[in-house]
Amino acid sequence: MSARRRVGRYAAAAAAAAGAAVAGTAIGFARRRRVIARRGVGERTPLGSLRAEPRTVVADDGVPLHVEVDEPAEDAPGSPTVVFLHGYALNLDCWHFQRAGYRGLLRTVFVDHRSHGRSGRSAEENATIDRLGLDLRQVLDQVVPDSPVVLVGHSMGGMAIMALAEHHPEMFGDRVVGVALISTTAGGLSPHRLLLPVLPDVVGGEVAQRVVAGLARASRTVDGVRRLGRGVAAVLTDAFAFGDEVPGHYVAFLDEMLSATPFEVVAQFFPHFASLDKFAVLEAFAQVPTAIICGTADRLTSIGHSRKMHDLLPDSVLVECEGAGHMVIMERHEQVNAALDQLIAAASHPTAGRA
Repeated sequence: MSARRRVGRYAAAAAAAAGAAVAGTAIGFARRRRVIARRGVGERTPLGSLRAEPRTVVADDGVPLHVEVDEPAEDAPGSPTVVFLHGYALNLDCWHFQRAGYRGLLRTVFVDHRSHGRSGRSAEENATIDRLGLDLRQVLDQVVPDSPVVLVGHSMGGMAIMALAEHHPEMFGDRVVGVALISTTAGGLSPHRLLLPVLPDVVGGEVAQRVVAGLARASRTVDGVRRLGRGVAAVLTDAFAFGDEVPGHYVAFLDEMLSATPFEVVAQFFPHFASLDKFAVLEAFAQVPTAIICGTADRLTSIGHSRKMHDLLPDSVLVECEGAGHMVIMERHEQVNAALDQLIAAASHPTAGRA
């Protein structure tokens, strides 16, 4: 081949690459404009009002899992499906601001964990974090069988993602192309602190295990006391779920979710937090863009947990939300959504995201 022809071929290849880059940038800018346009929509939408036609995914032990899917208003080529997994004693409505922000832009999936929200109740022996990982696999297989996926987990939802990685590490870098771990930990938890918004912090450590087990045997009575003490519960919710002052309707909304979770369910999951140790599992996340997000005033899964996970995943992005508490997804929803924007962009273009 002559030098002139070689130069011509290289020039054509360069032009094609440049054209693809420009086209990709144009698509990225267009998507970014739509994201910006959606800012503030969550504040304009009543909390808990966002709904979709429910789907039922049956877990391998027969528990029906409540799933809702928001489809994009138009095709979003190259965009992954984003699956949101809520925390302990909550339900999928806790993702209100993320759901409002991405609605119509991306395909998003929201799941109620077993025994939570609108999902069916689990047998006690299957109310475990490992079982949540198996449930997540069922949801992915039945609702997102073909699309690449970004998994977003808050608190216990992050632990469910780790449980999936423990059972199926081969999915990360293949079907799972991005992960967000929000206000969560891989282990080393003081479990009694998780009960602070639900039950006063009167006990700790091993004593808490015995107290919770005893209360579970009279769970209906405990639920009745919780309802009668809603004023006290709201104060505890405000103090332990949020770092800064937030609007009163945020507190009421969260307290309603917590109060709707039967104490029997709280008690069934509670013993499994003490034995949680999934630090070795984090290695699977090194295969994909990973964002670790936490409030610096989180009193339940403190910022130290997020920093430790970031140390174990040096290529991850650590987002510290100054002064925010455990419910950073509400309290700092714009900052959280901005971090998710970056994660989704990196997951959509993995080569650029890992560079």
